[in-house]
Amino acid sequence: MSYELIAGVDLGSNSFRLQIGRVVGHQIHPLDAYKEAVRLGSGLTREKLLDHASQQRAVDALRRFGERLRDFPPETVRAVTTDAMRVARNAPMVLRQAELALGFPIEVIGGREEARLIFIGAANALPPAEHRRLVVDIGGGSTEFIIGQGTESLLMESLFMGCISYRQRFFPEGRVDKKRFRAAELSAAREIEAIAVDYQRFGWQEAVGSSGSAQELADILALNELNPPGVGGITREGLSRLRQLLIEAGSAEALGLRGMRSERILILPGAIAIMSAVFSELSIESMTYSDGALPLGVLYDLLGRFEHHDTRDETVGEFMRRYQVEELQVRRVERTALMLLGQLIKLDSPAHEDDVHFLRWAVSLHEIGTSVAHSEVHKHGAYILGHADMPGFSKRDQARLALLVLGQRGKLQKLASMPAGDPNWRLVFCLRLAVLLHRARDDHQLPELVVRESPVGFQVDVAGHWLTDNPVSAAALDDETVLWRRVGIKLRIKPMAGETSAA
Repeated sequence: MSYELIAGVDLGSNSFRLQIGRVVGHQIHPLDAYKEAVRLGSGLTREKLLDHASQQRAVDALRRFGERLRDFPPETVRAVTTDAMRVARNAPMVLRQAELALGFPIEVIGGREEARLIFIGAANALPPAEHRRLVVDIGGGSTEFIIGQGTESLLMESLFMGCISYRQRFFPEGRVDKKRFRAAELSAAREIEAIAVDYQRFGWQEAVGSSGSAQELADILALNELNPPGVGGITREGLSRLRQLLIEAGSAEALGLRGMRSERILILPGAIAIMSAVFSELSIESMTYSDGALPLGVLYDLLGRFEHHDTRDETVGEFMRRYQVEELQVRRVERTALMLLGQLIKLDSPAHEDDVHFLRWAVSLHEIGTSVAHSEVHKHGAYILGHADMPGFSKRDQARLALLVLGQRGKLQKLASMPAGDPNWRLVFCLRLAVLLHRARDDHQLPELVVRESPVGFQVDVAGHWLTDNPVSAAALDDETVLWRRVGIKLRIKPMAGETSAA
């Protein structure tokens, strides 16, 4: 597939951003960019609920984005949301409203996935370089630290500190004094201390700031000549001067410096405190700025999927190596599972592309639970997949993958919350049947199998003589019919050549 225009949407804790790019060869030329100061993180109550006002701002902004994206094919748009939606208890309800307003699915991504995408965006907006770069991105609710080379992330971390959360915690009325500012700096320093040794040991040659906070700080320092003469970007000396001016002014509103943005005035003290701690704890003297961040990273990651360089495939391969998955068994199960699925859907249909991907990934990872224990492998595997950092996968992707691995064996009641007709039932059926048929873990020839799907369930036609010659497998198939019946789905095992049904 090839597309001329693609779009990335970033639902951040402070601002929502839409970036549209034109694909030219293997590059993306930014075409349009839209930004809305939604302040979603400011609407997070003490009970971790997004209040009505913040929800309405989000929906209104996404409705405007959706109008711009109205004619885009679904596969050319990727929307992600970060810290505020990760922690909000009412996020599922808010996301349903948000997706209706935007007209496209929205993925909740983890902190390290956010960091990976930020680095891709920052690196693609900078001149190519062979050396390692440290990218720091101060957001509304979290701050990401990434060391990478080229466009590849090598070390990633996301810390729970951001300019909105620090404004609420240390500068709630906007007042800034030495004591409050020092408390904010020390809090950030304690967070960074946990990663400082590893990052300094790993090393980098260039420090880069990305996103709105870094851009605003760089602008203020340059426009007000706070940096040393002839030095651009963000410097330790410039930050120190800005810090002192802010404390003397008593609030960001009273600071009155050129380059300050009205929509960011309230969160500026938090950004300065966090960046000051970053410079101090990581011994940084100066930092350049990249205007590429999460939205551009989303675009390049999306382009990679079109060009068959899907990060998720690389992640699955890495997990197979990490958990010492037996590749030969994976290939046996995959061959059979795809053969079964191919009888139920068209494997090469764009409408079923995701289903095929997820079945392949689930097969590849269905035995990673053996790294924990050989009993209840499906439960251990599902837990790992639901909680691990998996580059390229959204939280929803991981939940789907965990569900398939959980459903590979045992009772099906654990999946009963899935609605009838959900395509995951079809994938679970193919995975379970393939795993069952390859329990011997050898290359014995399987019987001829014909599978069908109906509104009430599935039917498997199998050679009658094979059922007779393989009583253990026949009994397992009988057990399967009972397990499916308990969740209201009919599974019929029918011998071929007109013989009596086994169930």
